[in-house]
Amino acid sequence: MTARLAIQPKLQSAIPVRWEIAPDPVPYDVAVARMEHEVEAIAKGDAAELVWLLEHPPLYTAGTSAKDSDLIMPALFPVHHTGRGGQYTYHGPGQRVAYVMLDLKKRGQDVRAFVAGLEEWLIATLAAFNIKGERREDRVGVWVKREGREDKIAAIGIRVRRWVSYHGISLNVDPDLRHFDGIIPCGVREHGVTSFVDLGLPVTLADADVALKNCFQDIFTQTP
Repeated sequence: MTARLAIQPKLQSAIPVRWEIAPDPVPYDVAVARMEHEVEAIAKGDAAELVWLLEHPPLYTAGTSAKDSDLIMPALFPVHHTGRGGQYTYHGPGQRVAYVMLDLKKRGQDVRAFVAGLEEWLIATLAAFNIKGERREDRVGVWVKREGREDKIAAIGIRVRRWVSYHGISLNVDPDLRHFDGIIPCGVREHGVTSFVDLGLPVTLADADVALKNCFQDIFTQTP
């Protein structure tokens, strides 16, 4: 709780944030082109900040720190090399991706605090379903303790251009977890992945969307 209180003043803004939910899976290159367009408009002051919720068709993305050795089955799904931070990750149906385009000039210009805010947002969202999500100093994302192991339930990868953030988070609601087998997710070999449904919770994407929006308001939005 202390970390959350410490980051809130830097990250909050009274300016309304747009929310969009894509009704159908969005191809990755289409999503990147849309984000780049939005980032330019936000940086110029021509558009409001945006949180865009979507699904992708099955694919792998390689961040700026990706290692070739972490791509185990390159022929399984299309691989997209992208400018976000991080290593390899999987996106696909049943996973909620949230692309977060915020003007960090108005939110403290502190990238580390922004990433901590994204972690806190995910942890609060999980808590809404009585799941205890945790951060780890030596690895990115949000983790869930299980019997004898820890599994990753959410990933974070961002980029910042002209102090506007883009890319964002992915939350495993009910993806096919076998699809992660084609990569070493985020370069972490010692741990697995999980989801709401894998943990025994019949959560839908719509359920997750409600919790994501409610918890986002607490961390990133200040009532005027």
